[in-house]
Amino acid sequence: MMNLKGNPELTPKNLMRPLKNYGIACMSMGFLIEETAPVVWRGLMVMSAVEKLLRQVDWGQLDYLVIDMPPGTGDVQLSVSQNIPIAGAVIISTPQDVALLDARKGAEMFRKVHVPVLGLVQNMSVFQCPKCKHETHIFGADGVRDLAKTLGLDILGDIPLHVNIRETCDSGQPVVVSQPQSDAAKAYLKIAKEIVRRLPVPPA
Repeated sequence: MMNLKGNPELTPKNLMRPLKNYGIACMSMGFLIEETAPVVWRGLMVMSAVEKLLRQVDWGQLDYLVIDMPPGTGDVQLSVSQNIPIAGAVIISTPQDVALLDARKGAEMFRKVHVPVLGLVQNMSVFQCPKCKHETHIFGADGVRDLAKTLGLDILGDIPLHVNIRETCDSGQPVVVSQPQSDAAKAYLKIAKEIVRRLPVPPA
């Protein structure tokens, strides 16, 4: 998605240098293993990998550190929650029932470990036919909005199901960079602003 490949270089202090593109520093387990190799880790192996990505990377001065985690409430989420102070969590889900089950569990888990949930994002909210412009709610219309009401949380925004998002991700040129004036890019930027607005002000 960020058009990044290769192994991170090491600093003189034996820290990994994150790969960078579009002014964003990135680190992933995908940079450390073969491209087609599966990651089938549990328990201590997961915690060790998380520790490596957090503590053994030369992150430098960051505005924000964003951690993309898999759905659910497994070892990764618990390890991250217990090892570093987290300013807030954002729950992202499609509106369909089966996805909302994981979304609710995720929100409840973060609350249990005292991590503020900043809000929910409804992904793939609507598909607009590029020819006739008819809109179809393939995964349902308001599932995430209903869940947000149930949990007493805010909706941070909606991401449409759009071919441009898929194409720009696959080409490594995010839609906010390659098509910044598009409706899809504006949806992402609106969500980013809503997230930043809800984060605590860092100490001076």
